[in-house]
Amino acid sequence: MSYVASSRPFVVRIIFIATAILILLRLFYIQVIEDKYKLLANDIAIYRKIVFPPRGVIYDRKGHVMLYNQVVYDLVVTPNDIKKDFDTTTFCDALRISKDQFCSILKKIRIKNGPMRQGIFFEQLTPAQTARYQENMYQFNGFELVERSIRTYPDSVGGALLGYIGEVSPAMLKKDRYASYHQGDYLGMTGLEQFYEEELRGQRGVYFIERDKFNRPTGPYKNGELDTPAVGGKSLQLYLDAELQKYGEQLMANKLGSVVAIDPSTGGILAMVSSPTYDPNLLRGSNRAKNFSKLQSDATLPMFNRAIKATYNPGSTMKPLTALVALDMGVVTPSFGYPCGGGYYACGRKIGCTHEGAGHAANLRLALANSCNAYFCHLYRLSVDARKWGDVKVGLHKWYEYMSSFGLGHATGIDIPYEGSGTLFDTKDYDQMYNGSWNSCTNVFLGMGQGEVALTPLQLANAMCIVANHGFYYTPHFVKAIGNKKQVDKLKPFLEKHQVTHISDSTFSTVAYGMMDVVEKGTGMIARIPGLEICAKTGTVENKAVVNGVAMKMKNHSMFVAFAPRVNPKIAIAVIVENAGFGATWAGPIASLMIEQYLKDTIASNRKGIEANMFNAKLISSYTYLIDSARRKKDRAIWDKKQALKNNLLKERSTFKTLLETSKKTGLH
Repeated sequence: MSYVASSRPFVVRIIFIATAILILLRLFYIQVIEDKYKLLANDIAIYRKIVFPPRGVIYDRKGHVMLYNQVVYDLVVTPNDIKKDFDTTTFCDALRISKDQFCSILKKIRIKNGPMRQGIFFEQLTPAQTARYQENMYQFNGFELVERSIRTYPDSVGGALLGYIGEVSPAMLKKDRYASYHQGDYLGMTGLEQFYEEELRGQRGVYFIERDKFNRPTGPYKNGELDTPAVGGKSLQLYLDAELQKYGEQLMANKLGSVVAIDPSTGGILAMVSSPTYDPNLLRGSNRAKNFSKLQSDATLPMFNRAIKATYNPGSTMKPLTALVALDMGVVTPSFGYPCGGGYYACGRKIGCTHEGAGHAANLRLALANSCNAYFCHLYRLSVDARKWGDVKVGLHKWYEYMSSFGLGHATGIDIPYEGSGTLFDTKDYDQMYNGSWNSCTNVFLGMGQGEVALTPLQLANAMCIVANHGFYYTPHFVKAIGNKKQVDKLKPFLEKHQVTHISDSTFSTVAYGMMDVVEKGTGMIARIPGLEICAKTGTVENKAVVNGVAMKMKNHSMFVAFAPRVNPKIAIAVIVENAGFGATWAGPIASLMIEQYLKDTIASNRKGIEANMFNAKLISSYTYLIDSARRKKDRAIWDKKQALKNNLLKERSTFKTLLETSKKTGLH
């Protein structure tokens, strides 16, 4: 024990001595041997040049380039490195700017980044500016040309889904998730550019360049031994069909709404249109900020991706799902009929139906074909009030579980950011809304797709995939392969098959045949294409809105969902045209034209007239008129209120004046 105690101080001394030796050796290595730190200390002779790699190219399903890179030069500056004898005149002449502009830009960079941090002085120089600058660049201490790539979109389509890139901001750099970025780096801000940022960005390069006493580059330091080459980003191959995307944007021109088309067998998105759209080329280069501001202030919201963010009551497009639930619960059979005479009266008030003739809801297929509101309101009530549940609250929860399994009420998980979840109420929501006192008549409108249910166009298209596949789906997604690989971790969630319910094949077949009848002899005959079995459902959705504080009844939304062909379906689609009227008037023709273009690669000559009507329609002007009317109504209401206040004030003054005069006369004042 005494030996151990006496050796302890000796061991401690050895540890301290060893630590000191290690520190000295490390300092010697850093100061004498390691070139990296020598370079940083010797920046006068050698400078570190950053090279930004080209981002990955994006291709459509056929290998067509949807966006690629174009090389440009940015001029960057570190304000503190500018010498006092800097030749401002020569510099301004080279760039063709004034001295006032020079001072103004430099001041903004100092405020934004500080004097020691590099900032962009001039973005995307013209070839002429680049040449003039390079002739005299050795005179311009503190400035440096940086080569970078900007995105170019040859077809000018798909802005909402492709997204755009922008410079990383100082606020972003403070967050851990952007720890690998530096001032001046660009990254994806929305769409595929953001979701696949890590794959697209590549790895930036670092090169050490020797320069002479005039600050002119003379060659690579140590023959490039210390350089890190830039590595380009990986390409993305999409399921998207660029031709179909372009066609969809043309059909939706001058309309508010969206189109989502999916391949049911893979979940691959064939087209996603949000209208009005914008040319993605506007959000690149030196005019990006100005164009962004214009797009953001546009009342029609061109940068708002309606396909994944906007939510709507599904209206009659939900009736196939109502039918599936009722059939699977066993509360009806395909032969079940309802004696609708133009409305549903069983809840003590009339819920109108567009059909009055006898027999239009004699069985499920006829009810789907004719879109009988009364029939599907009754199916909903039979489902949630079924005796086997014992209580409507249990029945509503079971109905909610079915609808949730169809992808309603929650985000699908698509591979672009900011997807909306829609709205789907469960028992507890109605308990909270009605203090626990409600029944199936309270929310009977759910059976016909109104009330407390709101879906995104993407959710509607995905629901059609489930019907088309007889009970399964793949998470909707754009990307088929990253680089040359399909089996990568990022894509694994999209390869998983989701079996959503235990509903039988025969039940799905019954509903599919009913949807086929919609096109063959029902409300959606406008969508009929000879030789092609299309299963569809029209929807005309009530649309009440509050515009600038004024509640008003707008025109109905036109909606249409479909898949085709009925056997071995290749495409499922949802179309929404806002404030447009009946589903068969606008959304139906657009959906059928998209289906025909995709499956047949051409539009039949006898349908060219329908196509022309869609191309030439200008429904946004009607919408703008409604908005302007609401604004005028609001302005008029405000004016009337002001006039009333003014009149009251004048009346009060007159009354006060009369009282004052009376008091003077009577001596009471």
